[in-house]
Amino acid sequence: MLNNIGIPGLLLIAVVVLVLFGKGKVSSLMGEVGKGITAFKKGVSEGNKEIESTEDALRDVPGEKARDVTPKTTDQG
Repeated sequence: MLNNIGIPGLLLIAVVVLVLFGKGKVSSLMGEVGKGITAFKKGVSEGNKEIESTEDALRDVPGEKARDVTPKTTDQG
């Protein structure tokens, strides 16, 4: 259904939205969308930094080596 909109259709939709809501409302809405995108990007980058710092901290633990923690099975036969 939405495959055939094209550039003229998008322009028409933009004009209708502008007429219905007015320039001020659309401008403030776009400002809020921009703030949301900025906050999302900041959260993603902080999450990546936290993951990297956790991985670095785990790698730098002295004396810790990989060890087998598989439970031992007893053969009763």
